Amino acid sequence: MTNLIIRPAVLPDELPALAKLCWDYRDLLITRTTHVPNMVEKYYSRASYTRLINDLPRIHSRPSGDILVAELGDIIVGCAMYYLHSSGHCEVKRIFVSQAARGFGAGFELLDAAKRHAASDGHKTMVLDTVHTLFEAIALYERSGFVPDKPFYDPDPAFIDTLRLKCRNQLRWRGCTALRHRDDHRCLAARAQ
Repeated sequence: MTNLIIRPAVLPDELPALAKLCWDYRDLLITRTTHVPNMVEKYYSRASYTRLINDLPRIHSRPSGDILVAELGDIIVGCAMYYLHSSGHCEVKRIFVSQAARGFGAGFELLDAAKRHAASDGHKTMVLDTVHTLFEAIALYERSGFVPDKPFYDPDPAFIDTLRLKCRNQLRWRGCTALRHRDDHRCLAARAQ
């Protein structure tokens, strides 16, 4: 994908494009979590998700966060956002690429850029979580150096079997090997060599 550009979002101008990606992500979660239908409603109810989307510029504001977009031509096709989590770690959220742009490395480039930007902002550790049915995301995180570790927050016991991955990636490292674990209840974390 030679004309893919990863860059910081221009806000508020690009908030509508980010909102569309966020709603598309929510729709994907709905189709992938039919076994726990209450999960999407608890964390992504229409009303609370609308408020969250409108608050993204504040949540991910500089200097401790940012919103990055993947642009193909003049179209925003993906996003990744990070911020300082209450655990003291940098959490990356809403890594999502539109269906039309999947398979070209945009997700990897977004996550890689988020890691670089967060490291340059002074963050030392990046964390994330996902659900076990987002197979493509899990593969991306493993390719990006995330390996299992303990949770960085207290997960809701009702959804512990769905929240398979909570991840850590040391942002200041020299060469990192992703460790694969079959224990789905563990987190992923990158270890410095």
